[in-house]
Amino acid sequence: MTIFKKRPNAQPIIFWGASGHAKVLYDFIGLFRYRLVALFDNDQKASSPFENVPIFHGLAGFQKWLASNPAKKLSGLVAIGGSKGAVRLEIHEFFLKHGIEPAVVIHPNAFVAENAKLGPGTQILANAAVCVEARLGRECIVNTAASVDHECELGDGVHIGPGAVLAGCVRVGRCSFIGAGAIILPRVSIGQNVIVGAGAVVTRDLPDNVLAYGNPARVQRKSNDAKS
Repeated sequence: MTIFKKRPNAQPIIFWGASGHAKVLYDFIGLFRYRLVALFDNDQKASSPFENVPIFHGLAGFQKWLASNPAKKLSGLVAIGGSKGAVRLEIHEFFLKHGIEPAVVIHPNAFVAENAKLGPGTQILANAAVCVEARLGRECIVNTAASVDHECELGDGVHIGPGAVLAGCVRVGRCSFIGAGAIILPRVSIGQNVIVGAGAVVTRDLPDNVLAYGNPARVQRKSNDAKS
């Protein structure tokens, strides 16, 4: 894990989520002059993985921390991966309600085209690529070494898993999850709340609310894991 020196002008930031995805984000957020001041998690058994960063649980824990730690400007990241797009969006709205600005973070080893558009809360991780005229909604994750090619459109809460490839002009609907190593061919449209399994090759459009996997990918059943 990268170790950051304390910076006097660092912007305080909080994470909601305290497991693996939080560790990934913590590894580079210091490069943005952020200083992680608190973690929050709904799991009452969750503990902080970071020395000197306290953890608080649920809404009650958040309200208690906020009351004793007023800040003129506070940023937040939703450190929850997987097919939990709807959860990320719910916490995003919770942040806004409490005056917390959802941060946009781009790993220094990632590529993002100058004219790509990234919605609030978006996270672009190491060795990922977001190419020309791509448009990403709120709380999207483009995970490690994933590729979002030219003119792709990702709805709010979309997660592109590690090593997944979206060819040009792909559309992915709200809260859908593209599994690790999956390939989406050019101009394919994927509906809302879809889960595409790891390693799948998607050659045709997919409707809303389904799980699809295989090569070529086929709809296997309705998806109960990703809900708007």
